[in-house]
Amino acid sequence: MDKLIITVAPVGAETTRQDNPNLPLTPEEIAEEVFRCEEKGASIVHLHVRDAEGEATQSKAIFQETIQLIQKHSKIIIQTSTSTGGPSCMTPDKRLQPVLLNPEMATLTTGTVNFGEGIYANPLPVVAEFAKMMVERGVKPEIEVFEVGMIQNALSLVKQKILQLPLHFDFVMGVPGGIGGEPRHLVHMVDSLPPGCTWTVAGIGRSELPLATMAIVMGGHVRVGFEDNVYYTKGVLANSNAQLVERVARIASELGRPVATPDEARAILGLNR
Repeated sequence: MDKLIITVAPVGAETTRQDNPNLPLTPEEIAEEVFRCEEKGASIVHLHVRDAEGEATQSKAIFQETIQLIQKHSKIIIQTSTSTGGPSCMTPDKRLQPVLLNPEMATLTTGTVNFGEGIYANPLPVVAEFAKMMVERGVKPEIEVFEVGMIQNALSLVKQKILQLPLHFDFVMGVPGGIGGEPRHLVHMVDSLPPGCTWTVAGIGRSELPLATMAIVMGGHVRVGFEDNVYYTKGVLANSNAQLVERVARIASELGRPVATPDEARAILGLNR
């Protein structure tokens, strides 16, 4: 079994300081939070950024500033988001702005899904164009899956020779409108993958910790952070993203599964940088 890759999603596009006052918003705050998370065991940061008003943005300039601040003191793998959130009306060109910075990884959501009261629209021709751009720029896509049909959409890109196996998937589970966050749902997702693919699970809200523990035991990887869950226990806010990372690393240690460093994660995922 590979070492455990912990991804931290420290900001997201929809979480606010009303949800958790410890949410980092500025490039400096995000970078400092990433440093603390890497110290506790994170090897990937799933990166969103915010503008001067604290609103989600795909601004290339703000992504660049944040990435540069992170890379001054960190070897963590940077994975940029290609969405400002589920019910986004942003054009594909704007969504792709951070990919122009050639990060090591970027998210590729392979289908449309209801997202709370909105719709996260990813028409398949747009998905194919996103995938082509990532491949051309040497950016490894993380296939972001909100329901099981998106796995088949990703495999269709392989049949079209746009992507190649093995792929790396992220199962986002427990979003209203997508697949639920129950253990049986994770088992079904994993059983639907071709051999050799790697996977991470991002459980939303109360699903985060149970699914993280399952992933550790099943040989998958884990994403935690304020994008997905702002609580440490029921009714008790987490004091930082690093606290959530540290808990997963501790559980993994108790279960006999070491945590991967950023360079070890690069080797597991086949990154070439």
